[in-house]
Amino acid sequence: MKKIENRNTEKSIQNYRFYIQSVFAFLCIWIGVEFYQFVNSLQAGGAVTFNNRPPGVEGFLPISSLMSFYLFLTTGEIHSAHPAGLFIFIAIILMSLVFGKSFCSWLCPVGYISELIGEFGEKIIYKLFKRKIRLPKYIDYPLRSLKYLLLAFFVYAIFFLMTTISIKAFLDSPYNLVADIKMYYFFAEISRFSLIVIGSLLLLSVFIKNFWCRFLCPYGALLGLLSFLSLNKIKRNQVSCVDCGLCAKACPSNIKVDKVNMVFSDECTTCLSCVDACPVADTLDVRFLLTKKKIPKKNIAIAVVIIFMAVTGLGMLTGNWQNKITSEEYVNHLKYMNSYGHPTGTEAVKKFNEDATSNLPEKKNVIESEGRYKQNLNSQIGKKN
Repeated sequence: MKKIENRNTEKSIQNYRFYIQSVFAFLCIWIGVEFYQFVNSLQAGGAVTFNNRPPGVEGFLPISSLMSFYLFLTTGEIHSAHPAGLFIFIAIILMSLVFGKSFCSWLCPVGYISELIGEFGEKIIYKLFKRKIRLPKYIDYPLRSLKYLLLAFFVYAIFFLMTTISIKAFLDSPYNLVADIKMYYFFAEISRFSLIVIGSLLLLSVFIKNFWCRFLCPYGALLGLLSFLSLNKIKRNQVSCVDCGLCAKACPSNIKVDKVNMVFSDECTTCLSCVDACPVADTLDVRFLLTKKKIPKKNIAIAVVIIFMAVTGLGMLTGNWQNKITSEEYVNHLKYMNSYGHPTGTEAVKKFNEDATSNLPEKKNVIESEGRYKQNLNSQIGKKN
């Protein structure tokens, strides 16, 4: 290792990142509590005062948001079922285009929990084995491909198999209208199998840091691909670098930062851990590729928050935040919600696409759990009431 002549005296940004992650995680918990109260008021069937539904819950409906984004791109329409989800999705996409997968390490609640579990696991494992556990390449690479296979299926099904008409039909379907409530019941009435799967993922995250994020998250796969388009990259000054390897050791994504001149990886989340670990001033930092100008770490933290708040704030200011579903409609859908399902597999998607295209515009198709559709459900509900 070379001698350090110009020591890095910049303060670490990791505490600020932790505070931002914690605030956003608390916000998600708050949204969860409000949604719990909303669902309870629906179950009461109007016997109590209805609690307002928190639009932020739509951030946990990425597939619906992706379909809304497709509809927006092709028609300019902002679908009324989950408009907040669309703006949250756009905000996350924009963050990735500016600072790579920054959402994953700065705002994502799942990434936050996974990171905490991973750090806890590293302490235990280091005490036992005196080293970190890192999977060999012949295991790591195939596992990392899983999230891209999941992403490929969703992109193929939505952008290639489905038409604008069928996308609109799905977004209009009762299944999509109450997708957030179905998600709530999935966790509120979680099956033993689902509990085992989630427990296994948490356990694996103890031994392999960010297991879900690294191997299985299709959202992260999408953001990783978009991050290649970002003009802000972490760059290493090869001349002043002392080859200490501290940056590579600090990287939670196991990127060999000390071996490259520029970090060009779909796994980089711009957490800036490597930048903080570098002991030499002006050797490792984030730079704008066109001007090669250094971007201060605090500016990155501020920009990430501002981008997210600005885009979601735009949704609120333009009246595209709260959905247009009334409490009465929610109560009616709650009675039949167990019969709502969605296409599973490419053949089911093709069938749905054919049905949506062949039916007259005024007819509505609703997906049953078996993949068939109930027609004119709303009118049937009216007759039964």
